[in-house]
Formats: sequence, structure tokens, C-alpha cells
Amino acid sequence: MEKNKTILGIDENIEALLCYVLGWLTGIVFLLLEKENLFVRFHAMQSLVVFLALFILSLIVGWIPIIGFLSPIIFLVGVILWILLMLKAFQGEMYKLPWAGEFAENQVFKKNDQG
Repeated sequence: MEKNKTILGIDENIEALLCYVLGWLTGIVFLLLEKENLFVRFHAMQSLVVFLALFILSLIVGWIPIIGFLSPIIFLVGVILWILLMLKAFQGEMYKLPWAGEFAENQVFKKNDQG
């Protein structure tokens, strides 16, 4: 079975995996680059939402000494999500995390329905 190609000419599951490689940064890059492939756009949006939220949360926790002990927990959650989401994207699965996955799906498919 041939996988759908993307704007970069690579398989969509590879491009979806790449959306997570550098967290929210690659999420933004692939949202800007990939205009047609909804599978890739979903993973790019989910990467942006999840890892930007974790990044902001880690900054907040770092500034508040009383809750500073949460930093290693946030880091561990981030690493686990990073691995899980890359694996699911590579397997061709549109794996949705609670809240972030729903938000990403709504943004990607709502925009597609309008345009």
C-alpha cells in the first residue's frame, strides 16, 4: 500500500513524525509548509499545542520556587509524550491526546471545511 505523499515529497507518516522532533518548533514549521495533507497538519498542530504548553508550564514552574519540584515530572511527561507521539505518527495513526488532540483536530478540520 502506497502512503500519501506530502508537499516535501516524503511519506506522510515520516513527515508527521518530523512534526514532533523539535517539539513546538517543528510543529510551527510543518504547519507553515504543509498546506494540503490533513494528517500531517493534525500532527503539526498537536505538537505545537502539547509542547508549547509544556514549555510554558516548565518556565512558570522554574520561576516559582515552591513548586519547583515539579520540573523533573514535567520533563519526564514531555519525554514520554514525545516518544509516544512520534511512534504513533510513524505508525500512521492519528493519535489524539485529550484536550490537545481535540483542539488540534478542530483547528485543522475546521479550517479545511471553511476553505
